Amino acid sequence: GGPRPLPGQEVSVKVLGALEDGGLVERDPRLIFVPGHGDVVQALELGVPTMQPGEVSFFLAAFPYAYGRPGSRRCANREPDVPPEAPLLFEVTLLEVRDGPDPQPLPPAVRLRLGSQRRERGNYHFARADFAAALRSYRLSLRALDGPTTAPPGPEEEEELREQRVKCLNNCAAAELKLGRAEEALAACEAALQISPDNGRALLRRGQVGLISPHTTPLPSARPSSYPPLLSPQLLAEQGRDAEAALVLRRALELDPANKVIHTELSRLAKRQSPPSNT
Repeated sequence: GGPRPLPGQEVSVKVLGALEDGGLVERDPRLIFVPGHGDVVQALELGVPTMQPGEVSFFLAAFPYAYGRPGSRRCANREPDVPPEAPLLFEVTLLEVRDGPDPQPLPPAVRLRLGSQRRERGNYHFARADFAAALRSYRLSLRALDGPTTAPPGPEEEEELREQRVKCLNNCAAAELKLGRAEEALAACEAALQISPDNGRALLRRGQVGLISPHTTPLPSARPSSYPPLLSPQLLAEQGRDAEAALVLRRALELDPANKVIHTELSRLAKRQSPPSNT
């Protein structure tokens, strides 16, 4: 028993999700999220706030409240794929309700799982072109990965935390680019490169920022606190950006010579730098 979750409170739930034929597609012994943050499917967003701690509920979710029209590919907590337009039956146990997201120290393994869960949710939003929701989930993932721990991470956990941070920052950069926010995208790239200077994806994104049209008008927004200050005082999009973008993309190509996206971006840059033909 106890009070139901209030807005802004964090919940921990045990979740099982099954298809109509009984096939289990989702299981998570301890899923942590804040209702309303867009971290989980709508069935859980709407259903869990109606529960009390210790309660077990069953939610039959039509596909718009589950994984939507496209379904969902396999991930860490789902064994088979979720087919398109699939309704799901969720069995949910509300384990705990806490004030505020992530204030308490957690074991490194829990932080890794929480960060991965939120990044995967961001990927879900990104695939559906909801880039603002994707960015929100990626930032929540970074908060989870950077939060306090109950004990220092071991060498393998420390390396995995670094890798997940870089993945998340690269995803942030991709979402910022989709939203037309070049400065924030560049900040996310720089943050990823501070962690992993030779990360090919971060170098590619950084080069792509420099190729944004000078007439692109970014959406108004404040610099997110998730990213550290820029390493350079000017954006690649300012005067001379093409030369720096070319250097960055060539460095990325050295690290990944077979990457077709890098070749395409370099080709696009070369066309932009070529003088117009007089015909």
